[in-house]
Amino acid sequence: MATDIFETRESQVRSYSKNWPAVFDKAEGCYQFTEDGSRYLDFFSGAGALNYGHNLPELRDLVVDYVSNSGVTHSMDMNTPAKRRFLETFERVILEPRNLDYKVMFPGPTGTNTVEAALKLARKVTGRQHILSFTNAFHGMTLGALSVTGNSMKRKGAGIPLTNSSKIPYDDYFDGDIPDFIWLEKVLEDSGSGVDKPAAVIVETVQGEGGLNAARLEWLKELANLLRRHNILLIVDDVQAGCGRTGTFFSFEEAGIVPDIVCVSKSISGYGLAMALTLFKPELDVWEPGEHNGTFRGNNLAFVTAARALELFWADDSFQKELAGKIEELHTGMAKIAEHVRGASIRGRGFLSGICFPEPDTAGKVAAEAYKRNMLVETSGPKDEVVKLMPALNISSDDLQKGLQILEESVLAATGQLGEPSRLRPPH
Repeated sequence: MATDIFETRESQVRSYSKNWPAVFDKAEGCYQFTEDGSRYLDFFSGAGALNYGHNLPELRDLVVDYVSNSGVTHSMDMNTPAKRRFLETFERVILEPRNLDYKVMFPGPTGTNTVEAALKLARKVTGRQHILSFTNAFHGMTLGALSVTGNSMKRKGAGIPLTNSSKIPYDDYFDGDIPDFIWLEKVLEDSGSGVDKPAAVIVETVQGEGGLNAARLEWLKELANLLRRHNILLIVDDVQAGCGRTGTFFSFEEAGIVPDIVCVSKSISGYGLAMALTLFKPELDVWEPGEHNGTFRGNNLAFVTAARALELFWADDSFQKELAGKIEELHTGMAKIAEHVRGASIRGRGFLSGICFPEPDTAGKVAAEAYKRNMLVETSGPKDEVVKLMPALNISSDDLQKGLQILEESVLAATGQLGEPSRLRPPH
């Protein structure tokens, strides 16, 4: 397979291709295939952009038909039948059953676009500048999103000071030694604290890039109540944790909270096509026409696949119930694998989960061993100490078990224990 052009012409900024140097040519379901015909089990799922796997036929055929019939592809924010169908389906299938009344904004095609729109809107609505975010948060790579991101390496890439934001401790940051929100509550109530009242707080219910830290539901409730008391907007960044990855369509549903603003992207198209939404309560819709825009906010191919994906997977609760069983299967398997390494622990929630290792370099070694065994997994956390598992939500039980078996063998190989008996159930 010819790879010279990637080395000689493409920027050094690329990362995934350095760990996975194969040239992937085709993809179907939870597998990717290389030019030479090798097959890789994909537990990466496009960093969460492929919640329903690769090239789902029901969605692929819609794309082919739409293009073949000269459907409008690019439309800015003009009206099209594809956009109408998406909005009607999103309202009927997602918003109304959850008693959510959100305006839908198309801010641009990516996750960082929806975060930028959310921050801008919060500041416009409140007239306040400051945004609070959390330790180990990740919200995107543009300057506004970077300002609320915790990762020092990513922040350093900005090249300028990142201002008008502060970081506060995420759930369990102090290992339970300090009561939740004691600092925040105190400074908000003290007129002499010198801390400006923020416009909003932005939070991930599961920190996808920050180490798969999962906030407790009661912590999320307490945060929402505190912000409501002080008239501060709550932004939930559901870019990676949303669209079913934690077990419910929105990751905040189980907490029983209703954020003021919700950021959605990655898997909303259902097909890996670029698409993002910024959802917000109707009273926050204070935009002037064109005040926030973007050339590629009207991706009609994404509208077409997104509407159908919602109908296929979320029109009733059958898929969510099936997913719950697979989540239990995944977490049971991870727990057994973690028993091989003293001090290893399970992180995350749903199909946004992984294994944290006490020696930070272990996770990278495990991911490398998995790649040798034709499986794609990435790492997460400030020290890349977590092996991160993001299988397709519609993966078969057999493929899920196959992935767990490869992962177990990779852990044993990475920790010098290869040859130990498996702790997983034998394959079918």
